[in-house]
Amino acid sequence: MRLAFLSLVLLACAPNTHALLKEPILPVPAEHGQDPRKVALGRELFFDTDLSRDRRVACATCHKPDWGGADDRFPSTGAHATQGVIKTPTVFNARFNIAQFWDGRAATLEEQLDGPIHDPREMDSSWPLIIERLKEKRDFRKRFERVFPGGIDETSLKAALVAFEKSLITPGSPFDRWLQGDARAISDAAKRGYRLFKSYGCIACHQGINVGGNLFQRMGVRGDYFAERRRPISRVDLGRYNVTADPDDRFYFKVPGLRTVALQRYFFHDGEATSLDQAIQLMGRYQLGIDIPAGKRQEIAEFLRSLLGRHPLLESP
Repeated sequence: MRLAFLSLVLLACAPNTHALLKEPILPVPAEHGQDPRKVALGRELFFDTDLSRDRRVACATCHKPDWGGADDRFPSTGAHATQGVIKTPTVFNARFNIAQFWDGRAATLEEQLDGPIHDPREMDSSWPLIIERLKEKRDFRKRFERVFPGGIDETSLKAALVAFEKSLITPGSPFDRWLQGDARAISDAAKRGYRLFKSYGCIACHQGINVGGNLFQRMGVRGDYFAERRRPISRVDLGRYNVTADPDDRFYFKVPGLRTVALQRYFFHDGEATSLDQAIQLMGRYQLGIDIPAGKRQEIAEFLRSLLGRHPLLESP
């Protein structure tokens, strides 16, 4: 298990409150710290279908706010009605990830943007095409130039989108309030679920601010997940290996953050689980080597639901 850097991450992120240092999960910061003017422009771009070649797909088409920043479809559908090959990860709290994409091929949010823009299965577009279209929108162009004096170009568009993405944090969850000392913020079932989450070993990979996202782990630590899955192995199943070409990285993926997992419809990189209960069951079997009883799965699910914080877009686009 690749945890060599974990202690440094926790030390760097930990607040000064002594009580919080006792738990491996940390609260989401209350403020995103981004320029609100850039956030507003980035939000407009995030919902703009002009970013895709056929003008039918926006970032929000697959990163649906009301589905926890992920998609309610698997596979997702991109430009020209082309189907994708991997489950759309959540965009909420992505700023806290060690890298972007399931295989970690983008080190930053800026780098990540190039992926869906150019991928023929997603937006099948290009920055020159997007810039040409946006410059034709006189009102948008003028508003953009007030924030970015250099005008619309690839660098400024990325800056606006990244500012918006960095604003997509979910502070104030019941669990965070409990961490900060409010004993009544979560139910007794959620408290039992959290104790199970730690005692079973889920916490080894799911911790920190995002309750995940800060390390890579093999899919199938305690069982051959891919041998027992209904579908044959595909290239995307190789995970981190596609980036490093290191045989030891086969089937390794960035551990997903769980902050909005209670809102999602599909789970894992391959969308194999279609309910939170099934996801917990399969994680117990293949990552921990245990059969988690139904009642205890319900309590863990109650804990996971308590991780959901606040953001206006979680309620309406």
